[in-house]
Parts: sequence; C-alpha cells; structure tokens
Amino acid sequence: MSSEAVRRTPAPPTGTYIGMPKFSKNAKVQLVDQQLRKNLRKATGTIRAKRVARVAEVPEWEELRLAGEAIKNRTLRHLDTYLVQLEESLTRNGAKVHWARDAAEANAIVVGLVKAKGVDEVVKVKSMATQEIDLNEALEEAGIAAWETDLAELIVQLGHDRPSHILVPAIHRNRSEVREIFLREMKLYGTPAPKELTDEPAVLAAAARTHLREKFLRAKVAVSGANFAIAETGTLVVVESEGNGRMCLTLPDTLISVVGVEKTLPTVADLEVFMRLLPRSSTGERMNPYTSMWNGVTPGDGPQEVHVVLIDNGRTKVLADPDGRAALRCIRCSACLNICPVYERVGGHAYGSVYPGPIGAVLTPQLRGTTSEIDKSLPFASTLCGACFEVCPVRIPIPDMLVHMRHKVADEKRGHVGVEQTAIAMAGWALSDRKHFELVQRLAMLAGRVLPGRTHLGPLPWPAAPWTNARDLPVPPTESFRTWWKRTRGESK
Repeated sequence: MSSEAVRRTPAPPTGTYIGMPKFSKNAKVQLVDQQLRKNLRKATGTIRAKRVARVAEVPEWEELRLAGEAIKNRTLRHLDTYLVQLEESLTRNGAKVHWARDAAEANAIVVGLVKAKGVDEVVKVKSMATQEIDLNEALEEAGIAAWETDLAELIVQLGHDRPSHILVPAIHRNRSEVREIFLREMKLYGTPAPKELTDEPAVLAAAARTHLREKFLRAKVAVSGANFAIAETGTLVVVESEGNGRMCLTLPDTLISVVGVEKTLPTVADLEVFMRLLPRSSTGERMNPYTSMWNGVTPGDGPQEVHVVLIDNGRTKVLADPDGRAALRCIRCSACLNICPVYERVGGHAYGSVYPGPIGAVLTPQLRGTTSEIDKSLPFASTLCGACFEVCPVRIPIPDMLVHMRHKVADEKRGHVGVEQTAIAMAGWALSDRKHFELVQRLAMLAGRVLPGRTHLGPLPWPAAPWTNARDLPVPPTESFRTWWKRTRGESK
C-alpha cells in the first residue's frame, strides 16, 4: 500500500468530542434536520418492534435480566481477582497481555505493535473501545491506515462522519445517502462502487463486500474489540451480523484486541445468559448471525500472534463510585437508545460522545469527568421517563444515575457566582422567612396587575433569556392563595 493512500484515509470531522458545545446547543442544530428525524424515527421504531416480538417469546425474560444483573455485579465486586485470572488464562493460551491506564497508553501500545510488524494498514472489527480512545486517529498520525470493515462503520468512515449509535453507527443516514457516499468515496480508497449502483440494501452490501475484499486479503494485522472476555478460559467473544469480524479474526497473521476491563465475565456458563439477552435487546434477533470465540493462538489456524490490550481509561474511577458503578454493567446493546424519546429526536451526534443516548449520558461524564461543557450537560439530556431502565437487559437504573450525576454537577458549581446560583440564593432568601415570602407575593401580584389580558410573558432579556427562550413563563396571578383564602373564608391561615 502506498503512503499516498495512507494520507488519504477517510478522517472524521475535525475537532474532538470534548470541544463540542453543550447538549442543548447541539440538540437545537439536530432538531431542525427533518431528514435526520425521519431516518431516526424509522430506524429506531423498526428495531423497537423487533425487540418486543423477540422478548415476548421468552417467558423467563425478567429472570434472565436479574441473572445478568447479578453476574455483572458479582464480577465488578471481584474485578481485580477476575482480571488476574483472565491474564493468566490468556497467557496460557499463547496471547500477550498488555495493560493500559488510559487512551494514550493504549494507543501507544497498539501503534507500537503495528509498527513492529512493518505494515502501514490494519483492518478493524467494529469496536466501541477503539473509538473511545481515538485509535484510528492515533494510527493515521503514525502513518497507518485503519480500515473499518463493519458496513455501518464503513459508511461513517467514507462519509468523513462520526458514529451516532452504539449498534448502528450510520443510523442517521438513509440508503439514498449511503449510495451517494459509496459512489463518491469508494474509488478514492480502493475498489470503486459499480456505476450502476442502486440504493437497494442488498446491492449496497454487495458493493461494500467487493470494496473490502482486497483489504481483507491483503491485511497482515487486524484490530478488534470484544463483547466479553471469559476469565476462566481466556476466551474473547465478538458478536456481529455480517461476517466481516470473522474475516478480521481469521485471515491476518496478527490480531490485536482492545478490551475494556469491565467486559470480563467469570465463566463460560455466565456467557450463556448474555447470549440470550444481547441479541434480543440489540438487533431484535433470537441469536447473533455470527458469534466468534477465540482462545489465543492455535498453531496453523488463524492469527499466529495475538495481543490483548486491557484498558482502564476511567473505569476504575467509575467502579469506585457506589452510585455510578452500575453503568459498568452495560453490554452495549443500545436498547436504551432505541426507546429514548430524546435520542429519537436529536440523534447521537448531539451527545458529543462515542456513547450516546441514556447510557452515554451517565457513562461518559464518569469516564471523562465533568470539566467540559458537553460533559456537564449530558446528565440533563433526559426526561427521566424511565423507559431506558425498563428495556435494559442488565437492569441499569439509568434514571437514578442521571439524578446522581446531576447532583454531582450541581455540587461542583457550589461557590461559583452565576445566574443560576443567584436565582437559587434569591429563592432561598424568599423561602427562609414568612415576611420575605409575603413581600415576594405582593411584588408578584403587582406584576400581574401591570400586565392585564396576558397569560404568558414572552422571552425576557438577559439574564432570564436562556430560561424564557425555551419555556412559557406564566404571568403572576393578581391574587395569591393567602389573600384569596382570607377574602373568601375570612381567615388568616
């Protein structure tokens, strides 16, 4: 592969997630895109309906959810023990285990491993962990092309775009848009799309297969994630729908798997529960079309050099919070995204995170901290309707955790002087003394008399503008409850 081709590897939009504006600003931009809302409504509605049908076939579904929750909780309580066991099992199987405290360490390890093989490209299995650490960008900076092979990830990469969904990264695109991307971009990075390409899903998938075939056959190194890592046997598990993962996991000489430490499960028997929960919750299928499991190196079969990079990147910090650690139970099924009324209307890009939707709103601020505007705003990107908990296969109490994270954001603001803090201080003064409260009531009644015939106040000038621009503010009543009671009942109580 030429260096010119590496330089022309598709890149996402410039800038980082952390530099994005807060959720409310991002959401306003997405809400005006009618095509986006139509795409999201159709896609999430279809997936929801399939999930309902498949779950209804399992009478013991709630028992499975409880079992999944219990297994994950037990694993997290003893994660240190299981991680040591996982390393021992992987090493016994011929794999080399690397530990990474953060994204920088993980990227340095992977880049170093790829460079050591003397190649300038890798093929990739869809992986949230590698997206989280910006591995593709780190590889490209080192002159290494990272080719996404999942169909939706390929669409995102060729479109110079960012993923907007955990399960279906290109959910914000319709098939006509995909056709235009394939016709415009494929010829720049390999086998071009056929000129007679239509927007039929089967035809688009065939074009993707043809485009990727040469990359699969040429690549010497593959990078994957893992849905689960079994401590007992050192088995890594990837579930997928297309078979591209199977190609990456068997054809290259070297396989590098980047795995979050929370993906650990104690035993193969525990895996059985999640093999029933995950496909029904994610794609609405009884089982995944492709489930790949590998135990390190098998002489003469598959990759002969296997590396596993176990990353922390904030996970132990989440584990240390009793009220936040339940987010680490997440198995990345995306059921909470598909049911969320907020996500359905604004899409994943508004969240400014690799993990969008309800789970992203509680997980991302814990992993990254609440120092940026986007992370401070994510816990408020919810109506707290509770639908996410009802569909979560491992019973993560997302609404409770959102409230917990809101408290943390509010606590960090203590001592700061701003509009919100000033308003809260004024309310505290009014409610601290009966005379103060009655004074405020008299002022409010006076305002009501000055504005006869109106039911609502229009947008007010700063500092009330941010609140009143998005909400109706009723005109204060001309009579308080206290004065009405006294006038009609002749009593002062």
